[in-house]
Amino acid sequence: MTSDRPTREAALSLFKKYNQSDSLLKHALSVEGVMRYMARKHGEDEEMWGVIGLIHDLDYEMYPDQHCTMTEKILREEGWPDEYVRAVISHGYGICSDTEPQSLLEKTLFAVDELTGLVATSALVRPSKSVMDMEARSVRKKWTDKRFAAGVDRSVIEKGAAMLGVELSDLITDTIMGMREVAEEIGLKGDPQ
Repeated sequence: MTSDRPTREAALSLFKKYNQSDSLLKHALSVEGVMRYMARKHGEDEEMWGVIGLIHDLDYEMYPDQHCTMTEKILREEGWPDEYVRAVISHGYGICSDTEPQSLLEKTLFAVDELTGLVATSALVRPSKSVMDMEARSVRKKWTDKRFAAGVDRSVIEKGAAMLGVELSDLITDTIMGMREVAEEIGLKGDPQ
């Protein structure tokens, strides 16, 4: 890393060094898209938020049992700023990290990480297979079916919405809007009709 701030290119290169899975890359791009959208909405640093969203699951494929722990080690070895490292490891709060989300950036990452998975899965069962025509109510319909996207921890999403002081439906809408911006890259633009 050549500057004080990691670039998107550096983050993507580092992510690909530790992850081969297409689904993990699509998840990283989804979270990045939502984080950029949310940064703009709140007048925050879009580049920083996006890079943190992109890199947040850096160690997940190679070190699933040491999630967040290995990411912290790798990012520190790469010379990433403390603020970035702290934000990344805070997304695992209560699961694999003791770092509680404090800033708006950290709370947002915590809230949208799991939610992007639920939104993506909800989009894939739609006739359009797209987020472009999806609304929050489509995701809410699937919310109570615990077998649907069973790996998504809804309690984490609810906790994140509470941290942010926002309604769940509003958080879902923002997540959909952010994912629409990267729909092509994440395979959720849908089938042309």
